[in-house]
Amino acid sequence: MQEVEFHLIETNGIRLHAAVAGPEDGELVVLLHGFPEFSYGFHHQMEELAASGYRVAVPDQRGYHLSDKPEQIEDYTINKLSDDIAGLIEAFGETSAIVIGHDWGGAVAWHLAASKPDYVKKLIAINIPHPTAMPRVFMKNPLQWLKSSYMAFFQLPEVPEKLMAANDFESIKQAMKGTARPDAFTDQELERYKDAWSQPGALTGMLNWYRAIRKGSLLQMPKAPLRMPVRIIWGLGDQFLSPMLATESLKFCENAELVWVGEATHWVHHEQPEIVNRLIKEFLT
Repeated sequence: MQEVEFHLIETNGIRLHAAVAGPEDGELVVLLHGFPEFSYGFHHQMEELAASGYRVAVPDQRGYHLSDKPEQIEDYTINKLSDDIAGLIEAFGETSAIVIGHDWGGAVAWHLAASKPDYVKKLIAINIPHPTAMPRVFMKNPLQWLKSSYMAFFQLPEVPEKLMAANDFESIKQAMKGTARPDAFTDQELERYKDAWSQPGALTGMLNWYRAIRKGSLLQMPKAPLRMPVRIIWGLGDQFLSPMLATESLKFCENAELVWVGEATHWVHHEQPEIVNRLIKEFLT
């Protein structure tokens, strides 16, 4: 087992709580979790990469767990989320890093790679499309509107927080378990998530990522194609995102490849960690 340290990192006017492992002189890899996870969501990948000699940093992104939680919705637009990670890379004394993101963390990774390409050596996006691909697929595939309908509910004030917190966070636990393969999340792991969701202001901070969409968050995505190497890893059974989004995302990259993973859902990094870890390490070397 790799020793994991925890740090509070000053970046972009806030503090991010981050799990860090691996040799200090290792090449920096930043892992970015999505909703409704926190840094623990990448524990399978963190352990493997640290053991392989990489310096691995996994922040709780703003609004989550033990990181700062600004109150305004405008504080969660994707340009600010992306700047958090640029500052985190600088805090490690580096000018660039390998960046890997899942779900919303992948959206931040895409944005960082497009807006500040010098910060990203290589990009791995796990079950998350390039943000500009989403409106294109909405026009081609009406079913995606249905898959994404939960985002409209999240725009409501206070009601989603109350529903998610009710009955000891049972609805959000069941949402994760119900959209994953059996045994993807153990009861012990879900208790870790519950502790993160229980932090003061965490549910609102997490939901503000979605609420910032109406503030033009995803319109901040630069249009220039990505030039660094990109690998998209996609669990084929994703109930939230159509595979069409993955193929559409390739159009925004000059040097990209897409790898499908069967017997996996949106939570492929939990369900098939050995496959995902192999695909990551193969790409990095």
